Amino acid sequence: MTKSGNRSSKAVAFLFQRVKASALLQDNRLLASGNAAPVAPRARMGLPRRPMPHASVVLLATVAAIFSLVPLGFIGWVTYDVGWETVKALVFRPRVGELLVNTVLLESLTIPLSIALAVTLAWLTERTDIPFARLWAWLAIAPLAVPAFVHSYAWVSLVPGMRGLQSGVFVSVIAYYPFLYLPVAAALRRLDPAIEDAAASLGLNPWRVFFRAVLPQLRLAICGGSLLIGLHLLSEYGLFVMIRFDTFATAIVDQFQSSYNSPASNMLGGVLVACCLFLLGFEVLVRGNERYARVGSGSPRPTDRRRLGWFVAPAVFLPVALAVLTLGVPLVTLGRWLYLGGTEIWRIDVGSAFLQTIVLAIVGGVLATIAAAPMAWLSVRAPGRLQRVLEACHYYVGSLPGVVVALALVTITVRLVLPLYQTFATLLVAYVMLFLPRAMVGLRASIAQAPVELERAAMGLGRTPGQAVRQITMRLAAPGAAASVALAALGITNELTATLMLSPNGVDTLATKFWSLTSEIDYVSAAPYAFMMIVLSLPLTLMLYTQSKRTAGQ
Repeated sequence: MTKSGNRSSKAVAFLFQRVKASALLQDNRLLASGNAAPVAPRARMGLPRRPMPHASVVLLATVAAIFSLVPLGFIGWVTYDVGWETVKALVFRPRVGELLVNTVLLESLTIPLSIALAVTLAWLTERTDIPFARLWAWLAIAPLAVPAFVHSYAWVSLVPGMRGLQSGVFVSVIAYYPFLYLPVAAALRRLDPAIEDAAASLGLNPWRVFFRAVLPQLRLAICGGSLLIGLHLLSEYGLFVMIRFDTFATAIVDQFQSSYNSPASNMLGGVLVACCLFLLGFEVLVRGNERYARVGSGSPRPTDRRRLGWFVAPAVFLPVALAVLTLGVPLVTLGRWLYLGGTEIWRIDVGSAFLQTIVLAIVGGVLATIAAAPMAWLSVRAPGRLQRVLEACHYYVGSLPGVVVALALVTITVRLVLPLYQTFATLLVAYVMLFLPRAMVGLRASIAQAPVELERAAMGLGRTPGQAVRQITMRLAAPGAAASVALAALGITNELTATLMLSPNGVDTLATKFWSLTSEIDYVSAAPYAFMMIVLSLPLTLMLYTQSKRTAGQ
């Protein structure tokens, strides 16, 4: 070692000894004055007296993860049970090939059109001086308040000849593009305009600045929104049945209704799970590992909105046309059916279905939030490899269609625990599994905003680790927990396939009652149920809009 190195080591040691001696002297003075009680060394260093409750929380999160893996394990078990020869006969046949072609065409047409529409609309409302930008931004996400199968119901009522791939793509785009608009608009609000200024200073025109400097920064938002749309297209049932377009979800439900516990429907479910996993892997591949964070400690300046000039008329036409297609047609169609039906269609069944929907939604939302709480706490307080594995198990089940989860629970209850078949318990388990990711996202964000030092301080004052989490962290995370309950509850309100397959006899939600009436071509009687679903979905839409604004600091 060099002489300078020895001098540095001695200086550091001398400084450490001086600091330690000063701290001891200060403690002795406090003790001598009688103004301080003896402090344990661990507490003086800011460490908790008791270890954090990782083991018990890991156990609870592991139990939830195991339940989440039930559909995937069910597919593997059924594949092994029926044998490879039966699997080949049921999977490698023309009908499955036809469904796969329909799925590929639907995804490859709907997602690019949704991306182009959502990015264009987000750019107009967030980066230009388009008149009434706030109004158009609200109307852009308002279609989320209308369930997808209600969109289909409205358009089929208006144009009875709508059917096939083209109609499926059209209705899917207008129903699902808000899933892309929300993250893209939020990303544009947070994007530093200095990046665009730097690109423009290099001589790039506005179009090249957008495609080379802005669009790459939107990759994460576009990939996330596209994944949501792709998964919804795989799981959607009512929308495509009404326009008579065959997908895996429609074929599985048809097969299930014709023969309960059919190996054919189980194998179709396996192919659908494979499609979901392929989408998840493809999204990870496209997303890449690029860094999108802003370097530096400053904050971006407000964005200067671009002047549209003579282009303002066609720019306003786009949101107006979308509002007419996504909101005008469903509301006018519902209004017409409600007017034709008069007061007679508002029967007592509407109130009964409304109450049953509210009860199932609230209970299911609360249970999903409780089940998500251990994993949400772990992901914030104890990140690591085990946490990432458990978290992936929680998230993957949200990518599965409701029909696959319901099919797994139907087969398991029929073969192993028949008394649980078509009971409230089984239906609630399906809801918890389907909406577990929704509950975990909001809860995790709220827990992350609760300082861990408060938990440690509570344990330093004598609270047990469990008491510290319940009395401090969970109270601070209460707004996020309430939002998680609301998100899961609104998802349950509009859920159709799992409810159709698992609901007990005599239980009718707004979605199932609406579907039974539309199946009988009684569109007039179905209108009140569609209207009530929209009314229940409006608070969620408003919450999504305000939350996206709050995230951007607006």
